[in-house]
Amino acid sequence: MQDDTRGKPRFRPKQGLKGGHGKGPRKDTPWHKDRRPQRPHEPAEDDGIVRLFGVHPVEAALRNPARVLLRLQATENAAHRLADAIAARGLSPEPVTPRDLDRLLGPDTVHQGLLLEAEPLPEPDLTDLAEAAADGGPLILLDQVTDPHNAGAILRSAAAFGASGVVTTRRHSPPLNGTLAKSASGALELVRIAQVQNLARAMQELRDAGVTILGLDGTATAALEHEPFTGPVAIVLGAEGKGLRQLTAESCDRLVKITTADDLRSLNVSNAAAVALHTALMKKSGAAR
Repeated sequence: MQDDTRGKPRFRPKQGLKGGHGKGPRKDTPWHKDRRPQRPHEPAEDDGIVRLFGVHPVEAALRNPARVLLRLQATENAAHRLADAIAARGLSPEPVTPRDLDRLLGPDTVHQGLLLEAEPLPEPDLTDLAEAAADGGPLILLDQVTDPHNAGAILRSAAAFGASGVVTTRRHSPPLNGTLAKSASGALELVRIAQVQNLARAMQELRDAGVTILGLDGTATAALEHEPFTGPVAIVLGAEGKGLRQLTAESCDRLVKITTADDLRSLNVSNAAAVALHTALMKKSGAAR
């Protein structure tokens, strides 16, 4: 799994520069104290800056007026590919080579010649999400789903099937950038996401706002497809392997399962989210006719 925040480059003077001689910094320069220095204008890794890479995440962020953009680095080909979106935001991308971005992001990162630094999106509060769920699709609550690939795929399903929002915990959840954004393929800019300190407390707040809380559990006796999906609903999914934590399960109004064939009783968490959201969409569409 690629960590999008590691792999800062090792900057070295080029051949012929004073003090460099093509063999790295002289020991009388400040750099000898830190072999992995950052440029003065380059934010630290824990500065709260969102770093997005890849064509779809970067293009979606460029086209999202709510996203405050700070810095775009792009190869010539990538800048040409997104020329219209870049021009619409009035940006002047810093030219880089693919190797530059490999050093910044790691050689295994599929950056497609793009690295965008931006501010985090504004977070909705739980009351806003409860109101949205009253007339729209379910909310998705993630109980310590830590794999950014799974979380990103869940965001794609949330966007595709009309979820009213996603709630995650601030800890034990992947950061809302980098690998998750790449896996979400632009959906990070489309789905409203709230991060909470305590999921059980957030569930109680949603319940107080009239939201029915359904926990997906493969051992449950009730079936998800039998739910009416009337009124605001939230669906809680647990981490793959561990499932819902005990307190999370106890905080649900009821536990339900996705009916599967006898020889396949469990689904990947992102697949389960897609099935659940599609089921809810079909139920609501049928009730609206």
